[in-house]
Amino acid sequence: MPSAVLPQIPHYEPAPATKESLDYAALTIVDLSKAKTPQERAELSVQVRDAMMSQGFFYVVNHGLTPTQNARIFDIADVPFAHVTDEEKRQYAGNIKATGSYQGYKLRQYWHIDAGVHDQLEHYNLNRDVTKKAHPRALRPLLPEIEAWARFNHLEVLHPILRLLALGMELPEDAFVNQHGYDAAGETYVRFMKYYPRSEEEEEKTKNVWLKGHTDFGTVTILWSQPVAALQILSPDGNWRWVRHIDNALVINAGDAMEFLSGGFYKATIHRVVQPPADQRGYTRVGAFYFAMTDDNVKLVPHADSPVLQRHGIKRRCEDADAPTMEQWRRGRTSAYGQTDLKRAENGVEEEVINGVIVKHYN
Repeated sequence: MPSAVLPQIPHYEPAPATKESLDYAALTIVDLSKAKTPQERAELSVQVRDAMMSQGFFYVVNHGLTPTQNARIFDIADVPFAHVTDEEKRQYAGNIKATGSYQGYKLRQYWHIDAGVHDQLEHYNLNRDVTKKAHPRALRPLLPEIEAWARFNHLEVLHPILRLLALGMELPEDAFVNQHGYDAAGETYVRFMKYYPRSEEEEEKTKNVWLKGHTDFGTVTILWSQPVAALQILSPDGNWRWVRHIDNALVINAGDAMEFLSGGFYKATIHRVVQPPADQRGYTRVGAFYFAMTDDNVKLVPHADSPVLQRHGIKRRCEDADAPTMEQWRRGRTSAYGQTDLKRAENGVEEEVINGVIVKHYN
């Protein structure tokens, strides 16, 4: 991260941690500082493999940024929302449905949640190459920090995790890394997000669900933990459980593309966002994410040379000949999300078909 004198911006004060007793998921905590040597990575890969297969989420600690640097990122994350006018936001809104890209703003009420209720969150998305698009005035002095943060996420967090995931499948360490070039053509991006409180009427109509249960469409999602409790994961026993906030920790999960590449060994994990507990209602919820995808031209077929897959079999979501590229998959998922009429299946599950593959939403 840049260490020179930084531009002055207002401090974002997050909500106090909840004091309510919630049913938290028991997630593994992975110490990334213990992944320096081949022996350490071999040992850590077992922990990551088991965490990914049991819960699909895990924490990362000791990743290399200090709490002060972490706080600075959340100060930056609030800038595109609190310090950009609505008029300027509209000027930088992404043409999401037409382009299949999130670059720019997703404005509030773009997605349909349920029962005629639309979302109350906005986010701003920047490709890891921050020069690809123009940005609002308030963000321009901060672009060197954002680019450095993207590079940090990619090279110091994503690549080490990809090595551990590859070792968990008994693949060469760089099997997944080689498909995630930092300078290659692709849409891996930084997302800053802000949720706003909703009306009681909206909460009632959606049964307090802010974002339906879904899977991410990339390979690995890096979420920088923040204190407002709202994220829940669908546990193996079928119950939704809360994700606990840990200061200066990362929350990691796999998406569709990793499920494709791993032949179903690492499943895309189902999660949702709900109304926060009573003592945190009324606060905004600012998030900082790094959504990783392979290079655009990578065909999402399983690494069939994995000895693990050769022993246990491959679970394909489509035939290899029909598998989409990363670009096709992310464009299809991005364009359709929150914009299509979903087909209701069993037990509150809703479905749509993207590139010939069934995509499920959990209501």
